[in-house]
Amino acid sequence: MPGRPNKPPDIEPPPPSLTPIPETPDKKALRRLVPTHVTLLLDTWKGAPSPDLLGPFGKAESAFASGDYATTLSSLDVLSIRFAEPRWPSLPEPFRLLRVPIPTPVPPHWDPDHALPVAEKDAKKARRSAEEQLALARGCLAWAAGHGIETGDLAPRLDSAAGRLGDPSGLAPFYDEIDAFWTGLNGRLPAPKAGKAPSAPPAAEAEEA
Repeated sequence: MPGRPNKPPDIEPPPPSLTPIPETPDKKALRRLVPTHVTLLLDTWKGAPSPDLLGPFGKAESAFASGDYATTLSSLDVLSIRFAEPRWPSLPEPFRLLRVPIPTPVPPHWDPDHALPVAEKDAKKARRSAEEQLALARGCLAWAAGHGIETGDLAPRLDSAAGRLGDPSGLAPFYDEIDAFWTGLNGRLPAPKAGKAPSAPPAAEAEEA
C-alpha cells in the first residue's frame, strides 16, 4: 500500500531449547547400537557388509548383552570412524549421522553460538541430539516396515516422542518413548550377513631374467 512503511519480514522463532538430562552408559549405548545395526542391514552394502565393519559391531553387540557398556561404546566409536572412511559407500540420510563428525576448521567468531552462555550452548546441543535421535528412529522404522518387520506397536512411540520434543517439562518424557522404541526394535532385527574381506593387492610379478 503506497505510503505504508515497509514491514520487516516475519522471523520464525527458533525452536525452544531443552534442558539436558544425564545420559547413562546403558542408554547411550542403546541409542547408538540399534541404529548402527540397521545401518549394517541397508541395501548400501548389497546384503553383505565387510568383516571390517561387522567385527566391531559384533564386539559391541556382545558387550552390550553382557552389560559392558564401555566396550560397547568404544567399539561403536571404531565403527563411526570406519563409516566415514572413503573406501565405503556413502551412507544415506539419516544414517550418516552415525559417522564420526569431521568439522571444517573455522574461526571461533564465525560460530553463531560462540558467544552464548555455556548453559544455553548445552541446551541447544541437547535439542540437536534429541532431533538426531528422532531422525534415526524414523529412518530405522521406515527400513523395518519396508523389510517385513512388525512395527505396528513401535510407530506410535515415535509419534508420541515427536509430540514431546517441545515439552517444557524437559527431555525425560521424550527419551522414555525413544528408548522404548529402540528396545522394542532391537530384538526384531536379523543379524547382518558377512561379506568377503577386502582382497589383498596382487603380488608384483617377478622380473624375468
